[in-house]
Amino acid sequence: MRLSNSFIKTLRDAPKDETAKSAGFLIRAGYIYKEMAGVYDYLPLGLKVIENIKGIVRDELNKIGGQEVLMAALQNPELWKKTDRWDDQKVDIWFKTELSAGGELGLAPTHEEPITNMLKTYVKSYKDLPLAVYQFQTKFRNELRAKSGIMRTREFIMKDLYSFHTSEEDLDRYYHEVENAYARIYDRLGLGDITFETFASGGVFSKYSHEYQTFIPVGEDTVYYNKDKSVVLNEEVLQDDVLEDLGVKRDELEETRAAEVGNIFKLKFKYSEPLGLKISDENNEIKTVYMGCYGIGISRVMGVIAEKFCDDKGLVWPENIAPFKFYLAPIGENGSKIAEEIYLGNEDKILFDDRALRPGEKFADAELMGIPFRVVISDKTLAENSVEITNRKTGESELVSIEEFKKSI
Repeated sequence: MRLSNSFIKTLRDAPKDETAKSAGFLIRAGYIYKEMAGVYDYLPLGLKVIENIKGIVRDELNKIGGQEVLMAALQNPELWKKTDRWDDQKVDIWFKTELSAGGELGLAPTHEEPITNMLKTYVKSYKDLPLAVYQFQTKFRNELRAKSGIMRTREFIMKDLYSFHTSEEDLDRYYHEVENAYARIYDRLGLGDITFETFASGGVFSKYSHEYQTFIPVGEDTVYYNKDKSVVLNEEVLQDDVLEDLGVKRDELEETRAAEVGNIFKLKFKYSEPLGLKISDENNEIKTVYMGCYGIGISRVMGVIAEKFCDDKGLVWPENIAPFKFYLAPIGENGSKIAEEIYLGNEDKILFDDRALRPGEKFADAELMGIPFRVVISDKTLAENSVEITNRKTGESELVSIEEFKKSI
């Protein structure tokens, strides 16, 4: 991307009502644009980060047999009424609209009902299972407490995976595969050292579910953990019987703030029973299908990563999710000529600052945007047939020959 051709301009200040540090940097650096509280647009740089996060998640889910789909956001209320979730007064999260011809439609906050209903057409026999289907989709939830930038919004990008099984044993088997896949995902996103599988309420499904909580000060949840963090639990299940189940004592636990970045549930028959998803087994008997669901908030994860990987100058993206690997900042006419030669053919890896700005302005933008490596080409570096590469994370610089740099690209 050439910055001279981009409409992206870095900003001196973030909106005054934006208090989250990560959101401030993302807005100022040109990754997102704030439409209103809880609603954000993703600009070219931000969209590339989102797609890189998706790529990691997609890779790991495909390894465990996931098949990607994309389902409709508009929802027919009749389907949701069968599970008593259309007019649920406990948590009214729906965005609904009345149709001119009568009736209502809603924007999906999740997809258990429609995916279960759809599979009734395709799943008839035990031979059709197990099956795991996932999607990346924009969800809509009428959050009363939309805040912390893209970490809690009313419109957000989510990965939701649903699995279908002939037995509880097979559901348990796949559930553990997802646990392992999630551990790999958070490691690859750079959050593995501060993200932990956390015991949480299972609601109507089971005694427990599991959340994935990232320990950061701006997190909205309070969690408790033992010394080696082998046991982490949400405040909502901090009860004597739970502690006994987990084999820990209350005085062994410490408290911290965390942001939920994923969750997994064993749904069992919660949706398959009322919606009639059944199969014939080996003995030609009709059985209800077991289900599990597994979510990751893609846009929320982006906000959490930005919150963790930043300093007083701006963002510091991990290399595998950064929008570009290199920020190419030429100085002077000779530097611009060589930079042009290097950029052509490497547009997907280089953010080319070809603007007519002073070096200090380019360097400040490079630090704000958080591109992993800033590459400077000037008369000084060309005198040694080299480029100067500065690591955004460490701040260390080194001279590298032009040919060696081209090979590294």
